[in-house]
Amino acid sequence: MPTRKATAVWNGTLQQGNGNMKTPTGTVDQPFSFSSRFENGQGSNPEELLASAHAGCFSMALSLAISEAGYEPKSIETEDTIHLEKDDSGFSITKIETHTKANIPGIDNDTFQKHAQETQQNCPVSKALKSVNLELNAELSN
Repeated sequence: MPTRKATAVWNGTLQQGNGNMKTPTGTVDQPFSFSSRFENGQGSNPEELLASAHAGCFSMALSLAISEAGYEPKSIETEDTIHLEKDDSGFSITKIETHTKANIPGIDNDTFQKHAQETQQNCPVSKALKSVNLELNAELSN
């Protein structure tokens, strides 16, 4: 299996500085700053990239699980919301809410929910995020 890389460069102090995150493929080449991470400023932030990675991994893994169960998914749309909070020990990602909506002809809701819950526990990115509270809302849209 291939390994994947990304780089980030930060210049200056936390609040006045700026940085850039990018991947060797060029698919990610995003500026980020204190404002884009902790406020609503322009640019990206590590949390939205993590949310994107988990949502993508979850959708692909759920498609695999559903296909292996004998169904043919038409579409799986997943949105992750990452909660970054500050407490006495600093900043932490405290929760990731995953909302997925799938169009899978012929599957019943109980079977779909079973596969969605198993996927939430077993997709590779979910496994890497085991220390975070992962919440799932799965909706079948047939």
